Amino acid sequence: MPDESLHYLTIREAGERLRRRELSPVELTSAILERAERLDGPLNAFITITREQALKQAERAERALRAGHSLGPLHGIPISLKDLYQTAGVTTTGGSKILADWVPTVDATVTRCLTLAGAIVVGKNNLHEFAYGATNDNLHYGPVRNPWSRERITGGSSGGSAGAVAAGIGYASMGTDTGGSIRLPAALCGVVGVKPTYGLVSRAGVLPLSWSLDHCGPLTRTVEDAAIVLNAIVGHDADDPASAEWVTPDLTTALDGRVQGLKVGLLREYLGESIDPEVAEAVRAAARDLGRLGARVEEVSVPEVEHGDSAWSAIGMPEATSIHERWLRTHRDAYGADVLARLDQGVHITATQYVKGQQARRVLVDRFRMLFEHIDVLLTPTTGILAPTISDARGPQARQKLLGCTRLFNVLGLPALSVPCGFSMTGLPIGLQVVGRAFEESTILRVAHAYERQAGWTSHRPAV
Repeated sequence: MPDESLHYLTIREAGERLRRRELSPVELTSAILERAERLDGPLNAFITITREQALKQAERAERALRAGHSLGPLHGIPISLKDLYQTAGVTTTGGSKILADWVPTVDATVTRCLTLAGAIVVGKNNLHEFAYGATNDNLHYGPVRNPWSRERITGGSSGGSAGAVAAGIGYASMGTDTGGSIRLPAALCGVVGVKPTYGLVSRAGVLPLSWSLDHCGPLTRTVEDAAIVLNAIVGHDADDPASAEWVTPDLTTALDGRVQGLKVGLLREYLGESIDPEVAEAVRAAARDLGRLGARVEEVSVPEVEHGDSAWSAIGMPEATSIHERWLRTHRDAYGADVLARLDQGVHITATQYVKGQQARRVLVDRFRMLFEHIDVLLTPTTGILAPTISDARGPQARQKLLGCTRLFNVLGLPALSVPCGFSMTGLPIGLQVVGRAFEESTILRVAHAYERQAGWTSHRPAV
């Protein structure tokens, strides 16, 4: 019987064992690869498993540790990448037929940062085609199945990343988030997912969906693990025109457990009748827990949030269509029907509508700047519903219900994360979304970490 405790170590725990020579990178990587090969059939979380390359990376990491050279907390740690991240010499499909045989010659900036930090890439994760969907029901590579209930979705588009981390197939995965695609699958799979401030993490070498809404960030099993991964990937990159020149301190130093006196807002508009009652109660219970830890919690109202989805659509849909313009002419029949329909919708959004979407964005940015003059973080559900079955998620209303609490924060470019905050009566995970001021990742991580330690939900594991 495989050692389950090994697969569910935190990055810090695994790293300490590696540096004490109680465990070798080759042993750890081999264990993760064995688990991937055993579980990926039923879960379908990977498009490509890079066994040979991963073992070579592990051997190099092991030689370095034997020589007394550690690259830091990610040295020798097996991870995976959403199959949008370019990997030199390894297929990068974007979850599509169009790029099914594309082998990049260079790494994405984030890929390079992680490997320079000593991380070992064990595979490329399944995703919704070209990251344009919320269910991860990929018509070319098959649906990713939720480790907590295999007839249900993981959420998308980073569903393979979330499913792999939840199932103990690696200690972290890199996702992307244009409308909720890191946070949504994190919530539905019971893991942590962070969408950093727009521009904080380079998108160079990552297949784009929307120039002004795309974000890159990690999915992990704990908040501390997310902070460790972020430390390795944040920083200015001249190859990404939107990259911010911002110096980020060591984010793990913020995880001190102290939230006394912090002002926490609970967003009323995202706790209304459209939210599943079990989800709403779990989020309110999390707010009460933070209150018991010393935070000052109050309900806040921002009526303007009702314009968030329309602003996202007016901006994101034509940007996506413009990115795919050439392939829509040359490879139209290669798209899945759902993604093709969304790309075709983008053609019909006028320049006037796009400009109005940008104007609405400016109004919303100003409104939230005012809100964050009075609070330190904002709490909402990550998604208002529990993970639907794969068949139910194909309905026309599923996407709006899944993304109704996340897309606004892509429009705003603010940092937001999802942390587990409970389970439904049927055992399905529920996520709490924590949002902060621009470039204040340390604050949302501090709040989420304090809550995580208090509540203990991240210690729960699916019966895979």
